[in-house]
Amino acid sequence: MTSPSEEPAWKQRAVERSIKTAKLRAAQRVQRFLDAAQAIIIEKGSTDFTVQEVVDRSRQSLRSFYLQFDGKHELLLALFEDALSKSADQIRAATANEDEPIERLKVAVQLLYESSRPDPTAKRPLFTDFAPRLLVSHPAEVKVAHAPLLALLTELMEEAAAAGQLRPGINPKRMAAMTMQTVMFVAQSSGGTEDGTQHPITADEVWDFCAHGFAALPAESASSEDSPPGNNGKADSDQTGEASSSNAKRDK
Repeated sequence: MTSPSEEPAWKQRAVERSIKTAKLRAAQRVQRFLDAAQAIIIEKGSTDFTVQEVVDRSRQSLRSFYLQFDGKHELLLALFEDALSKSADQIRAATANEDEPIERLKVAVQLLYESSRPDPTAKRPLFTDFAPRLLVSHPAEVKVAHAPLLALLTELMEEAAAAGQLRPGINPKRMAAMTMQTVMFVAQSSGGTEDGTQHPITADEVWDFCAHGFAALPAESASSEDSPPGNNGKADSDQTGEASSSNAKRDK
């Protein structure tokens, strides 16, 4: 027996069904707006469009648009988040081909670098125009947008650490965050052949830097100091022998 404060089961089911249907329709409306905006961006090669253009292209109402988005900024943010989420999915799928955790991490870093580089043949104004402005004006939103990529790199770092393929004491999440920011910054600032760069940084170089840095390991450093370069050891031995021979002749 239900208490007076509880809704009848049939009413709860009806409400849940209604809410589910409303959510589905709202998701469909949102997707139509996103598809329309994406089509306009591809046509224009920029994010310079109006909300009305999106509404007209989607064949929906202006009222419906503002029920889903606060304005153009939120629409662009949704597109940006969606693009990064798809990128994370693509990178994850590519890493599945590798057996070793460290190799999966390597593939992820290299693909992230390649996908983040400026490409004059691919018009990606969301990344070249919108993202830099967003980083300055709304850094918290940028952090949220990059969450799928950070989660993926963190997962790969944890797997590599568990396999003993990272240095002891590494914090996977913090290391993943630094790696992601480093890779994307280098990619976006390194340029390409179209801007006169003679020797653009490669994905292999980026991975080598992330994996090994630039400081020699203590054992390697000590070995370099103990081992004389080239034939210096032989030369020193020859000089010592010559000096001993000369001294012996003088004593005679």
